Amino acid sequence: MQTYSVGELTRYIHVMFDADAKLADIWARGEVSNLTKARSGHWYFTIKDAEAQMRCVMFRGAARSVRVDVRAGDEILVHGRVSVYDARGEYQLYADHIESAGGLGDLHRQFEALKARLDAEGLFDPARKKPIPAFPRRIGVVTSPTAAAWHDMQNVLRRRFPLLELILSPTLVQGAEAPTQIVRALHRLNRETEVDLMLVARGGGSLEDLWCFNDEAVARAVAASRIPVITGVGHEIDFTIVDFVADLRAPTPSAAAELATPNREDLLLDLDRLRNGFSAMLTDAIQARTNDLGRMRNALQFVTPQKAVQQAERALTDNRRRLRQAAIRRLEQLSERLSNRRGALDSASPAHILARGYALVSDEAGNIVRAAGQVSKDQRLNVQLARDEISVRVED
Repeated sequence: MQTYSVGELTRYIHVMFDADAKLADIWARGEVSNLTKARSGHWYFTIKDAEAQMRCVMFRGAARSVRVDVRAGDEILVHGRVSVYDARGEYQLYADHIESAGGLGDLHRQFEALKARLDAEGLFDPARKKPIPAFPRRIGVVTSPTAAAWHDMQNVLRRRFPLLELILSPTLVQGAEAPTQIVRALHRLNRETEVDLMLVARGGGSLEDLWCFNDEAVARAVAASRIPVITGVGHEIDFTIVDFVADLRAPTPSAAAELATPNREDLLLDLDRLRNGFSAMLTDAIQARTNDLGRMRNALQFVTPQKAVQQAERALTDNRRRLRQAAIRRLEQLSERLSNRRGALDSASPAHILARGYALVSDEAGNIVRAAGQVSKDQRLNVQLARDEISVRVED
């Protein structure tokens, strides 16, 4: 059994491609994707349609002669030859000429149609966009936990505003399942957390890589969020539907983190300026009051209050003396009146009368007996003397 090495088999296929006259001079039509213009001047891109895709390379010399503006999503005509790139075992189109096919690709047509429809519904209206909090305490991030964007954003946020609390709502950010997961991640933050701001982020990629952020359900979930949303999807030149719906769009994930938070260094500078300004204002106020005090002290040298104080002291001494004399006279009057009334009370006292030999007679019920008709024979009576009390019985 004859076997071949990978290199031998690849070279065999390479020869077969090169021997095909049709593949050596061919025009292909497709939508541009994953366009990269390297520093060397070479172009690397993919053309695709609804059924398949093909890698393309255009070397520097041919790329210089291109007269059309080639962008991702454009539909173009590419001329060149199809051959095999041995190092990767891939076939690709080596382009030498590009012409515009006069229209947008399918994905771009879908993008523009959805954009126009949501715009007509008012989802892009600036009036409905929520303000971004100046000093958020908690920020929720909707992205992949394994993405470089997540780590870049953490570094930026920690550097700019270390007091911030970050809450990750993990999701896929590429592929067919990504839209559903992104919607779920947005709902999770709105329903289960008390975050002040949300960041929806993903690093750069092709139109296909970012397509989940052009999904209608994702766009409507962002629009319905009760929490303000900043998007940072792709690179500066990338725009997605969620960028138009969001409350604020940042060109990159790191830029979204910067827009979401104040800069710690700027805050410290502002604090220093306020401290210096307050110190200067306080110094000026103290100096002004010191000057006022000096002027008043100088004025008092000519209008001294010493004489008025002395007069007030003499008046106070006289008033104190008069009050003492008046109090003494009043006490003497009251003492004399009290003595008179005490004598009158003593004269009218029953004890005083009894002491002169009188007695007070009462029956057993304690009623005072004033006449013989109040008592009967053999009735017992009480006789109160000055110092003693006796009990008697009526005989007659």
